[in-house]
Amino acid sequence: MAELSAFDKSLLNLLQGSLPICSRPFAALAQTLGTDEETVLRRLRELKAAGYLRRIGTFFDSNQLGYHGTLVALQVEPEAVPSVAEAINRYPGATHNYEREGKYNLWFTLLTPDGDAESAILSHVRSLPGVDDMLNLKAKKKYKINVQFRLK
Repeated sequence: MAELSAFDKSLLNLLQGSLPICSRPFAALAQTLGTDEETVLRRLRELKAAGYLRRIGTFFDSNQLGYHGTLVALQVEPEAVPSVAEAINRYPGATHNYEREGKYNLWFTLLTPDGDAESAILSHVRSLPGVDDMLNLKAKKKYKINVQFRLK
């Protein structure tokens, strides 16, 4: 990957917490950065293609919207990790899904509108081939909602 330019860093810093809510947010960002909208859009496409940027979006308070979250740790047979991860990724409420070292080697977070939906999804995940064990680690209190990295 090529090194980030000063412009790239300024753009990424703004995206993390200052994306305007308007009909043309990238034009507004461009004005803040002293450039034009097409330059911002082109550079964002390039940064995404290079792996610096995964997604552009917003955070909502899931509790205020009536959703409940849980962190799930799975013990999955190594050869089954890709297929189990793909199955989890098909659920719109799966917000993170990552492989870890140790007995519980696949972890994901899940947001659902109610306990019945959560139970149904977790029952299905538990029954997937290669899943040997599951821990459902219910969220009791939210301590962190967002991390922003200041690029210098």
